[in-house]
Amino acid sequence: MGIDPGTIVMGYGVIEVEGQRIKLISMGVVQLSKYDDHLDRLKIIAEKVKGLIEQYEPVSCAIEAPFFGKNVQSMLKLGRAQGVAIATALIQGVEVTEYSPKKIKQSITGNGNATKEQVAAMLQQLCKFDLQPKFLDATDGLAAAVCHHFQSNSVMSTGKKLSGWGDFVKSNPKRVK
Repeated sequence: MGIDPGTIVMGYGVIEVEGQRIKLISMGVVQLSKYDDHLDRLKIIAEKVKGLIEQYEPVSCAIEAPFFGKNVQSMLKLGRAQGVAIATALIQGVEVTEYSPKKIKQSITGNGNATKEQVAAMLQQLCKFDLQPKFLDATDGLAAAVCHHFQSNSVMSTGKKLSGWGDFVKSNPKRVK
C-alpha cells in the first residue's frame, strides 16, 4: 500500500504483485478540504488509513516523506498528516517505509524531476488502468507503493555488498520462499 499524505487531499494506492506483474487493487483520494478543523482532518486520515489496512491487509506501507517548503505552517501541518498516517499503520502492525518524492519519481520514471502527469502516465502503463486527471493525488499514493515494490525487490536495496546468492539468502531470510 502507498500513501501520499496531505492536509487537503490524501492519495492512496494498493497493489498486488503476481510474479513480475503489478496488479492495481485500489486507488483513490480522501478529500479533506471540507473539514475546517485541522484536528478533524488528522482524525479522518487515521480512520481512513486504518480502514484501508483492515480492508486490504497490506504487508507493508510506503509513504512519501516530507519535502522542504518555504511555508513553515504548511510544512508543520503536512508533517502531522504524515505522522498520523505512519503511526496508524504501525499501530495496525504494518511495516512502514518512507521514500522521498525524488526517489519515488526516479523509481517510476527514471527521472527524479518528473511531473505528476509523467508519473501517472508511467503507472498507467505498468498497472493497466484508465487515467483520470482528478486522480493525480491517487497516482502519487500508487507511485509510493510501486516504488516500494521496486526497491524491495532490488538486490541493491539492502545497501550491503553480497558475495553471492548464499550470502543474499542469509542476509534476507524473509525474502526467500
